[in-house]
Amino acid sequence: MEPEAERREGIRPGAVLFMCGMNAIRSPMAEALARHLLPRNTYIRSAGVRAGERDPFVDVVLDEIGLSLGRHHPHTLEELEDDYFDLIITLSPQAHHAALELTRSNAVDVVYWPTMDPTVAQGTREQILDSYREVRDHLRDLIESRLLNRNGIAAQSA
Repeated sequence: MEPEAERREGIRPGAVLFMCGMNAIRSPMAEALARHLLPRNTYIRSAGVRAGERDPFVDVVLDEIGLSLGRHHPHTLEELEDDYFDLIITLSPQAHHAALELTRSNAVDVVYWPTMDPTVAQGTREQILDSYREVRDHLRDLIESRLLNRNGIAAQSA
């Protein structure tokens, strides 16, 4: 992580973009969680490097905590209505590389939050859902500790 991004990561941004590979699991889940946890005046969107298919397991694990993706359909960066963000949070290596390339000449912080891909899980339906719950809880914890914290980087080192 770049020093500037690391120093500012604990400061609540005004416009956040979550990015992953296909905008089907991790980034829309992070968007739904952030919309619930962050102040209403925070502009929050998600996008993928390429568009995927909506994943029904995401709906299940968000519904368990009273959240929903609503009418979300996976989309790419090119399909976003607005393109100004002061923080881009990438959740996969592919998205991180794409965001760094995209923001090369812009004053935008890009932060990488490594997040596992739950689609690699195998087993029963419940075991697969557990991997999606793990991703949901991981993202919620990161949003709470890094975006809700008002004391900057202090919470990261705690």
